Amino acid sequence: MRIRPHCRRAPTGHPIAHASERASAGDYDALVLPGGTLNADALRTDEHAVALVQAFFDADKPVAAICHAPWILAEAGVARDRRLTSYTSTRVDLENAGARWVDEEVVIDGNLITSRNPGDLDAFNAAIRSALS
Repeated sequence: MRIRPHCRRAPTGHPIAHASERASAGDYDALVLPGGTLNADALRTDEHAVALVQAFFDADKPVAAICHAPWILAEAGVARDRRLTSYTSTRVDLENAGARWVDEEVVIDGNLITSRNPGDLDAFNAAIRSALS
């Protein structure tokens, strides 16, 4: 995925380190995949982003995905046999990819952390902090 000139900074003001084609799982402690239909759809069609997700799973590093973001887990082939949650409209896609979908605020399955929607952010963030501590 390319970084657009007007999107070179994350909402917090922190610079974005690398576009997906230059990012390496070895350079990071965890991967947080953004929610939103458009974000998730763009990521799952980006071969470099998909490969990055696979690399984080291969390295057994924490991967957190919220809302529609678990779509990329299906694309990367890492959803199979995972217990996870997501925005309800992605349920069938994830189940078709072999995931065990549940309707819970936050789900932790090994190195994978998932949440359903922005209403779950407190629990999602707490799970990410816990995984990194």
